[in-house]
Amino acid sequence: MKHLKTIGIILVMIVISIAVSGCSKRETTIDDNNSQSVITAAEKIEVVHFHATEQCVSCIAVGRLAKKTIEDKFPSELENGTITFRDINLDLPENKETVAKYQASGSSLFVNAIAGGKDNIEEDATVWRLISNESQYISYFEKKLNSLLGK
Repeated sequence: MKHLKTIGIILVMIVISIAVSGCSKRETTIDDNNSQSVITAAEKIEVVHFHATEQCVSCIAVGRLAKKTIEDKFPSELENGTITFRDINLDLPENKETVAKYQASGSSLFVNAIAGGKDNIEEDATVWRLISNESQYISYFEKKLNSLLGK
């Protein structure tokens, strides 16, 4: 019986520590030099949808829903430039530098949370499994952007 009480206390402590660490607005990222940096809140977020000239329905949905989320949920941030959305055709030579910067190799959605003047580029692969449910996609992406903004 004493062991059960001890196990219960340990489990409660674990749950509390997980909850407390999950509420933190700090995110650790690894940059190109394999060094860690801590992001407290992005000053600016660039959302970039990369695609080929010919797009499938899924590729179109990933970009459309990202843009819709930003327009509907972050209109003031979009207006003041805190969040930007770009649709980039991988096949066009004029987009070569942007494609190289993001290391995009196909249809994809990237989020660049700029903090301290430094890029924190990450591909968001989760959006692909949410395209068949618009409300889930928007909810997920809104939470992600709010988190990056430190909200």
